[in-house]
Amino acid sequence: MLKSLMIATLCAASTGVAFAQASAPTSPAKKELIAKMLELQRPGLERLGQNLAEQPAAQLMQQAGVVLQQQPAGEKRDTTAREIEADLRKYAEDTVPQVRSMAVKLAPSTFGAMMEEKLDESELRQVLQVLESPAFRKYLQLEAEAQRAMMPKLIAEARPYLEPKLRALDQTVGRRLGVKPPAGAASGPAGPAAKK
Repeated sequence: MLKSLMIATLCAASTGVAFAQASAPTSPAKKELIAKMLELQRPGLERLGQNLAEQPAAQLMQQAGVVLQQQPAGEKRDTTAREIEADLRKYAEDTVPQVRSMAVKLAPSTFGAMMEEKLDESELRQVLQVLESPAFRKYLQLEAEAQRAMMPKLIAEARPYLEPKLRALDQTVGRRLGVKPPAGAASGPAGPAAKK
């Protein structure tokens, strides 16, 4: 489900989805309920950021695997594979926590604003108390829309951080493989959907 949600989110990111802010002031009780909801959503938000950071590296690893399989078996190929795996681990260690954090940071202005606008205090309480309630179904419908609204902001914030790291990783893997990376490889965190 998260994979299909991510695909739909990335497609929507290219269309510049936006939503209106609620015009009425929000009560402190409703703000507290929304904060609890965001905390409950934290693991999903972190997965969203993690997927965004890891997807290009996984694609790069697949490409490297194809090239490695074309090289003669032996110590050199094994060493190169281990070095590339280490490069990918380092990339993940450097980028995943940052992009996960970016996703969580953007949640109040996206998920939070969506819940504030479209769910009332009573509905928020129901969602928190009984996950199968009618209000929870309504919330689930909003979740995909909120992720679509958040993705352009996450891409914009993560792009300057991810692009140089992906280029460096791409160059390192290319050097290890002895090939020049194709033009535009690993140029962005979300591929064509990230382009404006």
